[in-house]
Amino acid sequence: MLEIAIGIILGCCALGAGVAMIAGIGPGIGEGNAVAKACEAIGRQPECKGSVTTTMLMGCAVAETTGLYALIIAILLIFVAPNLLVNLLMSVIG
Repeated sequence: MLEIAIGIILGCCALGAGVAMIAGIGPGIGEGNAVAKACEAIGRQPECKGSVTTTMLMGCAVAETTGLYALIIAILLIFVAPNLLVNLLMSVIG
């Protein structure tokens, strides 16, 4: 019975980490779209290259934080949460 409970904990942590990494899709799409629009803007007005590039890089940095947060959550779910949850289960059982 205990082995099944530990298996469920490990499986749910792995599943949660996989779901958290789905959030990596958003920054990739958003950053690609931002770069495409920046290239279009620079193509139309080459004299604004500096300001467009700076704004694009700031936007990409902000968008990337979503992916980094998801990565941190996934790492915590894989390496930290199983140990905490198994220890909690052991303390409840006795």
